[in-house]
Amino acid sequence: MGTDVIEQVRAWLLARNPEVTAVGWDEDLIDSRLIDSLDFPQLLLLLEELAGHELELTSENVVGFRTLRGIRDTVLADITGAGAVSHE
Repeated sequence: MGTDVIEQVRAWLLARNPEVTAVGWDEDLIDSRLIDSLDFPQLLLLLEELAGHELELTSENVVGFRTLRGIRDTVLADITGAGAVSHE
């Protein structure tokens, strides 16, 4: 299920950036301009929908929103089963 969820996030990012053909696991979504300050609330809503509950933004977890790996391992860890070692 974890990969399906992240693929939905990846598809969301690609739909908003038609000039982009791929988003890597460790690509910084902000530095690469795949999301900006206006997109972040929409991303947060998508992640909350996928998680099935409201997500809490803290100074500790906010860095987890910067990459797909961070979203999987930090933000959505409870639904993606991201406790295991990933070789992606």
